[in-house]
This record gives sequence, C-alpha cells and structure tokens, in this order.
Amino acid sequence: MFIVSLTYKCDIKEVEKYLDDHVSYLKQEYSNGNFIASGRKNPRTGGVILSCVKDRDELEVILKRDPFNRAGIAEYDITEFIPSMVAEGFEILQK
Repeated sequence: MFIVSLTYKCDIKEVEKYLDDHVSYLKQEYSNGNFIASGRKNPRTGGVILSCVKDRDELEVILKRDPFNRAGIAEYDITEFIPSMVAEGFEILQK
C-alpha cells in the first residue's frame, strides 16, 4: 500500500480549474482498483490518496495521468506503508 500526499504549488483558484478533471481521474482509478481512499487536507493545501497498487513504478505511471500532475500544480510525496495491524472491518488493507 502507498500513501500519496499531494501538495499544491499554486493558488487554490488555479487548482479549482482542474478539480472536475481530477475527480474524474480519481473515479477512474477507483474503478480500476488502484485507489482505496482519497480526500483533501485541512487546511486545503493538497490532498491524500491511499493506493493499493503493489509496485511503486506502476503507481508513478498512474499518478502521471492525474490532471493536477499534468498541469504541474501539485507535488507528490509517495510513502510505502505495510499495515501490520488493522481495526475490525479494515482487513482489506493488509492484502
């Protein structure tokens, strides 16, 4: 599993120009089985994506398709995370 932390590199008004396309991209990656959670940071300086992709190189290819990435308005910090313990109902995170 990977935790992807996005940090905006521009004003939020510029980000909002790409938000609908970004949401469509996220929905597609959920449909593809690549993402399991996503959302905004608070304060709104970026976002977080949890990815169940097994290979970092594959994830980097997927993230290059993000409209935020293509427009150069966000930086991506990728952390591999291997859950060793989860709460009941979250066992899928250990796969």
